[in-house]
Amino acid sequence: MAEENYYEVLGVDRGASQDDIKKAYRRLAMKYHPDRNPGDKAAEEKFKQIGEAYAILSDEQKRAAYDRFGKAGVDPSAADAGAGGFGQGGFGGFSGMNSGDFQSAFGDIFSDLFGGGRGRGAGPQGPQPMRGNDVSYTLEVSFEDAAHGRKMDIRVPAWDECTSCHGTGCRPGTSKKTCPTCHGAGVVRISNGLFQVQQTCPQCHGTGEVIADPCPDCSGTGFKRSAKVVEVNIPAGINDGQRIRMSGKGEPGVNGGPAGDLFIEIRVRPSDIFERNGDDLHMQLPISFVTAALGGEVTVPTLDGESRITLPEGTQSGKTFRLRGKGISNLHTHQPGDLYLHIEIETPVNLSDKQKKMLRDFDASLKEGGEKHNPKSQGFFDKVKNFFQKK
Repeated sequence: MAEENYYEVLGVDRGASQDDIKKAYRRLAMKYHPDRNPGDKAAEEKFKQIGEAYAILSDEQKRAAYDRFGKAGVDPSAADAGAGGFGQGGFGGFSGMNSGDFQSAFGDIFSDLFGGGRGRGAGPQGPQPMRGNDVSYTLEVSFEDAAHGRKMDIRVPAWDECTSCHGTGCRPGTSKKTCPTCHGAGVVRISNGLFQVQQTCPQCHGTGEVIADPCPDCSGTGFKRSAKVVEVNIPAGINDGQRIRMSGKGEPGVNGGPAGDLFIEIRVRPSDIFERNGDDLHMQLPISFVTAALGGEVTVPTLDGESRITLPEGTQSGKTFRLRGKGISNLHTHQPGDLYLHIEIETPVNLSDKQKKMLRDFDASLKEGGEKHNPKSQGFFDKVKNFFQKK
């Protein structure tokens, strides 16, 4: 069987830098680590191979010997291999590494990969400050409040220090005990064949202490759930689905750690009048056919109150008018968008006999004018006539 190539094992070129070699090892170690592949012998063997390759290529002297003589140059069993073997006085191979060599070669990487211990020489960790969890809250606001902005109070979940145990988490009259798993060190060492990894103790989570008799009022957490009132500043122009972050308003930290954040997700109730598109507003404006025909002033609602616009004679249904600066203020630039009015001519209903007669007379007078009064209709029917004549 051909001798394995350490560079090929790590998937790097012979000219790879130490940083490239470390990155390659980090990626492969994450992939083939036994903890992530329980019972997979192939993955375990691959993990050993990449560990052996990294042990050689990460050491400049061993790498130089390997580049010159191959595996024989770093294999202590090759004592009598002639000029190519360094033997007992050589650099020593992966198989000959002691625990101290191993920790030197792999300690930092395993700490990065698995959040384990703090490296060689790490003493008891003791209680470590931990940041509190973030809290999410959904707040429903009106369309107008989102457009103009406002301040409002909300009630959000809060956690106060337990008055029974005063935050210790222990039943009154008792105290925390030394963790029996790590004996107060806060870390444990896990061995897997040739490898030994230092990790945070799973029982005490690095504190070195455990609560033997939890406080019955807070279940050992040291905090009790309550509620608090928080003033929220809703900025003008915020849109549906956007979030407001309030730093330090989340759950309290542990062991003196900072509190988490409060994230408020805004839900905007739809408007009965306006439809939003970015910073612009759109509105259907119904007008009578008389106003459309004769023109005139009409009153339209805007976010700032009522405005009056003048429609020209002969305004057609679907015509759009723009009112500049009557839209939503941009959340960042504070520049307002525009309001677009889409004309919708309303057909009268529930007419009296007299009104119907007047409309018929009026329609007859329009037909006498032909294209003069109904250019679109006249043009349409001319096209229809030509269509059938072609048939």
